[in-house]
Amino acid sequence: MKSSGIGGQAVLEGVMMRYKSNYAVAVRRPDGEIAVTRGKCKTARERSVFFRLPIIRGIVAFCESLSLGMRTLTYSASFYEEEEERKEEAKKGSGGDMKEKVQMGITIVLSVVFAVFMFMLLPYFLSQMLSKQITSYPMLAAIEGGFRVVLFVGYVIAISFMRDIHRTFMYHGAEHKSINCIENGLELTVENVRRQSKHHRRCGTSFLLIVIFLSILLFMFIHFDNLWLRLISRIILIPVIAGISYEFIRFAGNSDSKIVAILCKPGMWLQMLTTREPDNKMIEVAIASIEEVFDWREYQRRTLAARRREARFGRGRRTEEGKRKSRAELAEEIRLREEANARRANERARRMMEQERKEAELERLADEAEKRTSERVASVKKPEVRQVQKQEPEHPDDFLRGLDHYFDGRQNNRGNK
Repeated sequence: MKSSGIGGQAVLEGVMMRYKSNYAVAVRRPDGEIAVTRGKCKTARERSVFFRLPIIRGIVAFCESLSLGMRTLTYSASFYEEEEERKEEAKKGSGGDMKEKVQMGITIVLSVVFAVFMFMLLPYFLSQMLSKQITSYPMLAAIEGGFRVVLFVGYVIAISFMRDIHRTFMYHGAEHKSINCIENGLELTVENVRRQSKHHRRCGTSFLLIVIFLSILLFMFIHFDNLWLRLISRIILIPVIAGISYEFIRFAGNSDSKIVAILCKPGMWLQMLTTREPDNKMIEVAIASIEEVFDWREYQRRTLAARRREARFGRGRRTEEGKRKSRAELAEEIRLREEANARRANERARRMMEQERKEAELERLADEAEKRTSERVASVKKPEVRQVQKQEPEHPDDFLRGLDHYFDGRQNNRGNK
């Protein structure tokens, strides 16, 4: 299916899911219950068209994701603090909130400084140790990139041995599996999620690897003789590299091209280090986070409807010559389809009215037939009643008069004799 647009991040014993400007964090509390909270993150892309431009939007998304990730990570860690510390924070009130924000800001700054030094400046210094043996600047830039890859992979492997990080990587796998389940058109259940892949093209791990590779290519062509300019260029160009990497990740998430799939392979391989197979309880947490912020059923319904339209009218909106249709042609095609739909709706309404008229006529004929049948039955019964009346016995007086006549006749006969 097409990219759902939902992204996420594994936190301490939980999963954060984000869709547009809304996010939700689901955490498995120490008592076994799932705590779910929902929030809204203000994004600069909604306030200005400038921040929605290519590459610029990638820089904005990178900074916002970093800030939101640190905030949700701190929130998930609060469930596992000592009870006394939580009570103290509750007593602090707004002052405690301000202090927490300051601490979070300091943490973000220190994290960024550490990442820049570890993966941007340190590889440069290591490569410069070979500058006397290697005079080719592109070769030194390639070696610098190699050091950067080794440091990054080594760092990931080193932290994976920590118990909390290992469990976070398991939640990372649950996050990927849940999103893959939705985008593959399956119902979001524990059984369906478990069968999905724990790798995803739009993963932040792939994003970081693309940043490293792009930095290698970029620094092979950008060269300054001054040492400080070389160091500053590596720092200043980080946002640009991040913006380009974001555009590639965004494109890869909506592409079925085999070339794109091949280019995404290194990131998928690296995800073998940052994701682990989750258990059912971790999958339940990821599902709870998604359902809090994203209507996956509506997304699947719209995607399936789009697929049916593509199957019916053809993919790519192309003409017979293979050229893309212009906006005017697409508008005309849409108008014709709407008119055809309106005609079909009118024809359907006319047929329904005709059917109702026929049914009313049939009911009228049935009533008339029933009435005629009743009249026929009534006319057949009346002669039978008259016949019965004719067969009634004669009046008793008539019978006595007949007897008198009979006896009078016999007496007359005796007198004659």
